[in-house]
Amino acid sequence: MLGLEHGFRIVDVHATLDPDEESVATHGRDITPERLEREMHQAGVVRAIVSPGKRPAGESYLRVNNAVARLSVDRPFLAFARLNGPRDPGATPVGRLRNLRTERGDHHTRPDDIEQYAYDDRFHGFTLAPAADGIPEADVLERLADADQPVLVDGGVSFPPDRLEETLLPYGFPVVLGSFGGYPLEESLMREAFELLAEYDQLYLDTSAVRFRDVLETGLLEHPDRILFGSGVPDVHPNVAVMEILTLDVSEDFMRRVFTKNPSRVIPGLAAGADL
Repeated sequence: MLGLEHGFRIVDVHATLDPDEESVATHGRDITPERLEREMHQAGVVRAIVSPGKRPAGESYLRVNNAVARLSVDRPFLAFARLNGPRDPGATPVGRLRNLRTERGDHHTRPDDIEQYAYDDRFHGFTLAPAADGIPEADVLERLADADQPVLVDGGVSFPPDRLEETLLPYGFPVVLGSFGGYPLEESLMREAFELLAEYDQLYLDTSAVRFRDVLETGLLEHPDRILFGSGVPDVHPNVAVMEILTLDVSEDFMRRVFTKNPSRVIPGLAAGADL
């Protein structure tokens, strides 16, 4: 795929980096660090937030978090530590009953893990995928609030905006909700997420896998300081994600906000002085 020429400095808040051959085989395609860096360069992306993909049930994220941090050295990547927890993310009666009886396992994130990641300068924030990994217990979320670092949250039909509001937003840490909170392609959930922006100053939305042109334009025009560019690479080639923004009917100023200004404000490591 040809490289893009657009004149913008672009940073990406939503990329997956799987650190070993087992993960590459599981996902069925080459998603090595070299391939990821090459695709980013083609799209004109100069820095990207990376975190590991989903691990098998019962496996901790500690090893792969450290591997992603190690692979980010001397590359245009900033590592986010992926977290998990024992609580069911759903709002069904069964899920709520299960949460009353749940216990944290050895593979789940603990409060001390948050402190370790927060004081390790290799990590710049955290990732939560509640539908895949569950929600951490309250003591872990309290440590996240103390750390006050950005948390990228995978949103969608299995973890809609109302559940985000109920479970995570009360703690006050900065949240970047992936895919406008509507993955996969649930426009009504994306618009629910827009409503939350008026209530929670610490909430931001990223553009990964948002295919609706009018929804993207609404986000940039009505919430110009709260929308961050996220590609969703490797599931989406960054060229495609960048072009979806470049073809919107908005001014270059709005594009600069989503591509650079907003992400760099929320995640200082993405600022221009950090480029390799």
